[in-house]
Amino acid sequence: MRRFALIAVPYLWLLALFLVPFVIVLKISLSDSALAIPPYLPTLDLKAGWSGITEFFSQLDFENFVWLTEDDLYWKAYLSSLKIALVSTVLTLAVGFPIAYGMARAPQHWRATLLLLVILPFWTSFLIRVYSWMGILSQEGYLNQFLMGIGLINEPLIILNTNVAVYIGIVYTYLPFMILPIYSALEKLDESLLEAAEDLGCSRMSAFWLVTVPLSKQGIIAGSFLVFIPTLGEFVIPSLLGGSKTLMIGKILWEEFFSNRDWPVASAVAVILLLILVIPIILFQRNEQKQREAEG
Repeated sequence: MRRFALIAVPYLWLLALFLVPFVIVLKISLSDSALAIPPYLPTLDLKAGWSGITEFFSQLDFENFVWLTEDDLYWKAYLSSLKIALVSTVLTLAVGFPIAYGMARAPQHWRATLLLLVILPFWTSFLIRVYSWMGILSQEGYLNQFLMGIGLINEPLIILNTNVAVYIGIVYTYLPFMILPIYSALEKLDESLLEAAEDLGCSRMSAFWLVTVPLSKQGIIAGSFLVFIPTLGEFVIPSLLGGSKTLMIGKILWEEFFSNRDWPVASAVAVILLLILVIPIILFQRNEQKQREAEG
C-alpha cells in the first residue's frame, strides 16, 4: 500500500498539473472564436445530458490547426524560435563551460563562494534583470557610453530591439542553468585521469578534449536541454529586448491570447509548441535515466 501511494503521488501531480490543463487547452484549440465569456464556442453543458455531450463534441474541429498551416506568420515564428533557441543554447554553452571549468578547478574553499555568485542573480526579479539590460543596451545606455568613452566607437551602436539583444538577454538569464550541471559533472572528475593521459603523451589541450569533455558530456547535455526548452517558448525577453521585428512563437502566443483574444488559435499554437517541446523533454529524461543507471 505504501509503495502504491509513493508511486501514485507523482502520477497524480502530473495528472493535475499537466494532463488536465493540456486537455483543457486542446479542447479550446478545437473550438471556434466567439464574442462571449469565455471567448470561444462550444461550451460543455452537462445539464443537457447525453444529447448535450454529443452535440458538444460534434462541433469541435481542427479548423484552427489548418489555419496555422495556411498563415506564414506561424510556421515562420516556429522556425525563428527554433533558430534562436539553438543559437542561444550554443552561445550559453560557449560562455558557461569555461566558467564551470574554472569553478571546478578553483581551490575547494572558493567553490561555495563562486556557486553563490552564480546563483545570486536569482535573488532578483526576472523582469527587473531584463529591464536592466534595456538601460544597458539602449543608444544612450551604459554600454554605448563606455565604448564611446574609451574611443572604440564614434557613434552609438543600435543593439536594443535587435536579435543580438535577445541573444544577450537569453544567455545572461539562462547562464546559471548551463553552468550548474556542467560544474556538477566537472567537480566529480578524477584528476588522476588527466595526469595519466599526460603521462601517456597527451598535451594538456589533448587531455582536455579526450578526457575532460567526454566525462562532462552528461552535464553538457543536461545544461543544453535546460536552456533550449524554456528558450523555445520565451516571450518576455523578445518582447522587451527584441522589439516588433523579433519573431518568436512565445510572443505570438501571448499576443493571440491577450491582445487579439483569439483563444482557440492561441491554444492551437500552444498545443503544437508543447508537442515540439515533448521531444527534447523525452530526450532529457532518457539522458537523466541513463546517468542514474551509470551512477548506480
